Amino acid sequence: MSDAQRRRSADIREFESATVVSELIQIAEYITHMRDEISALRANEMTRDRIPMAHEELGSVLNATAGATNRIMNAAESILSLPDGPEHRPAMEEHIGTIFEACAFQDITGQRISKVVSALQSFEQRLDRFIGAVRARDAAISDPAERARRERASELMLNGPQAVESAPSQDDIDALFA
Repeated sequence: MSDAQRRRSADIREFESATVVSELIQIAEYITHMRDEISALRANEMTRDRIPMAHEELGSVLNATAGATNRIMNAAESILSLPDGPEHRPAMEEHIGTIFEACAFQDITGQRISKVVSALQSFEQRLDRFIGAVRARDAAISDPAERARRERASELMLNGPQAVESAPSQDDIDALFA
């Protein structure tokens, strides 16, 4: 082998070595970036604090709503069972006061739901940032069970209450029955 061939061979090995080193550096930088993104998710905080708080708050909302509903219904039934006559006005006023008092649950449940919404928004923002960092694709589209669930929900219209802006107008509903 001539000196020129040895130098070319050495140059090629040096180039290949530099390419491998460059690729390894890129991989190391990507891993460091991913570690930072995973850390930014603060998954332990979400599972330890925020998700359990959201669960507890929603449970409290359900209990407060159920309790208030029962008090309102009991007071309304009591009003309906009162005999006619002005002498029963104080009892009626007391029952109406109970109804108004029970309706105060809305303020407390609103505060609790706001906490849950805030926790979910924080989680969504962190997850969006992570998804962008890893360039994730939604695999749910290819998941047969998820596809079947979405199709069933769509067919049975199991989408829950509609948002006001997406709900059909009364004219649209009337047109269906015309």
